[in-house]
Amino acid sequence: MSSYVIRSVRADEWPAVKELRLAALKDPVAHLAFLETYDEAAAKPDSFWKERTASGAEGATGVQQIIAEGPDGRWVGTLTVLVEEPGTTDWAGFPVERKQGHLVGVFVRPEERGNGLTEVLFDAALEWAWAQGAERVRLIVHEENGRAQRFYRKVGFVPSGVTVPLAARPRELELEFVLERGSD
Repeated sequence: MSSYVIRSVRADEWPAVKELRLAALKDPVAHLAFLETYDEAAAKPDSFWKERTASGAEGATGVQQIIAEGPDGRWVGTLTVLVEEPGTTDWAGFPVERKQGHLVGVFVRPEERGNGLTEVLFDAALEWAWAQGAERVRLIVHEENGRAQRFYRKVGFVPSGVTVPLAARPRELELEFVLERGSD
């Protein structure tokens, strides 16, 4: 892993953010892992990608997108951490009861999987979330995404019992997994 650079994105790197997101949306399990399609993301204007990248760039406090850069400079993995504040509601309309990090957009290129890179990305995300004062970190995973669930358990996340129905596919559920501060 020493040949990889793990870091937050910079605001001017929006073309690379867009490219990696579109690559993620072509993954065979993208329909389980992401709430948008390749076509939806590809149709968004450059202004969207510029704003999205700037909002999660280094120095931001409410969102941080972290990437893994390979030895050749190619971006090979990413995840984003959202800070959710108590007294607000989350993307699914559930109340947020305490300050927490929410991991979204987890993706590692298939040829980079299984080498420990995802664990390193998670370590960086957790470190950032704890530094923002998060009491816990959570993520939401599709009930049928067994590969992701196994990984999340491996790095210490456990099911909370909270389920989130998908608006577009009401018979399908997403499951909340959490990691309490101090348990990582």
